[in-house]
Amino acid sequence: MSFHLTRRDALLGAAAGLAATAAGPVLAQSAAMPPAPPAADPQIARNVAGFRAIHWQDHFDELDQGVIIADTKVRALHYFGPEGGPALVFPTSVPISPELTRLGYTEVTQKVVGPSWRPTPSMRERNPDWPAVIGPGPDNPLGSHALYLSWPYYRIHGTHDVRKIGRPSSDGCIGLYNEQIAVLFEKVTVGTRVRLI
Repeated sequence: MSFHLTRRDALLGAAAGLAATAAGPVLAQSAAMPPAPPAADPQIARNVAGFRAIHWQDHFDELDQGVIIADTKVRALHYFGPEGGPALVFPTSVPISPELTRLGYTEVTQKVVGPSWRPTPSMRERNPDWPAVIGPGPDNPLGSHALYLSWPYYRIHGTHDVRKIGRPSSDGCIGLYNEQIAVLFEKVTVGTRVRLI
């Protein structure tokens, strides 16, 4: 009996594999990953996203009820649960510019399913035609769930616009796919400590 792999079979298999990895969070390994070999073509090297292993011990003394580390450089959020173990890692959107990026320590102060969105005063100055509030739904920039932080106007939230994930596209918030913020939302409690780096 012989086996013959067609080009179509290979492409379908690769597509299924990619879809499976995109559907859920990545479990990070606690050991540091070896650096990737340098790309021979500078154009390829420019398009390769960087990733670095995050260790919660470098940022917090203890896990308590879990911790979140949002890495704005590599556009990834790491959640370490109170039980320890590997982190859940989610791709994110990050602020458009350094002026809109707040770094440091904060904590989750509120959890909201179906949040309403209100533009900040500076957003309304730049965009006076924007509505004062957008209720839950597909037009809401906060997506399906939001974790409110102790910093005014800063959130970790979902998005209905999946093009934003993996790129600078927010006015200060950290955005996740709606399916992934729902997973994080269930694990995080009010008081969970957060660090943006």
